[in-house]
Amino acid sequence: MDFVFQALLWAHIAAGVIALVVAPGAMLTQKGGWWHRRWGQIYFWSMGVVASTALAMSALRSGLFLGLVAVFSFYLAFTGVRVLHRTSTPAALVDWAAASVALAGSFGLVAYGGVLLRAGTTFGTVALVFGRIGSGLAGRDLWRFWHPPDAPRAWFFLHLTRMLAAYIATVSAFSVVNFSFLPPVVRWLWPTVVGTAGIALWTRYYRQKFAVPSG
Repeated sequence: MDFVFQALLWAHIAAGVIALVVAPGAMLTQKGGWWHRRWGQIYFWSMGVVASTALAMSALRSGLFLGLVAVFSFYLAFTGVRVLHRTSTPAALVDWAAASVALAGSFGLVAYGGVLLRAGTTFGTVALVFGRIGSGLAGRDLWRFWHPPDAPRAWFFLHLTRMLAAYIATVSAFSVVNFSFLPPVVRWLWPTVVGTAGIALWTRYYRQKFAVPSG
């Protein structure tokens, strides 16, 4: 069993490094261009390996938190890609199922965070933050499935924000492993704080470029 866990761990690390390195290539190349699509595809499948190995490791040894975070992280990348396949079509069963699983997993993170905080563990803050973000995004997706947005380029902004949010999760994992000089909660959450501001600025840039009203 130790051999299986170690093999999963190395695959998890390798895929995480690939995701960390290739995502900027997708961000900085021409949107919709060949390189943008190639880097994006590599990033998406790398995140799939990261999430699946994390789920397997959580079942073997690492516990509930890793598994719930894996669901949360992969859902961001999954929805970022899926929206490109339904720019003019309604949500499919796979979209409903993914949002429902992500919502349940996010509620699990919130509950887990509450238990940790009641036990006096400040790390519960991390689970609460991720759980609230995840439940808000998944709940909003379910609402959009019922009430598809008619705003111009809505699919573009959803793709942009979800892929950037998925990269925040990738950076968070890197920070947790390598930035041991920071307090544990800070290690987990600084990418979310910085990345959220970055998403707001990038979204604002494209809204101005496309002359799309906010809201």
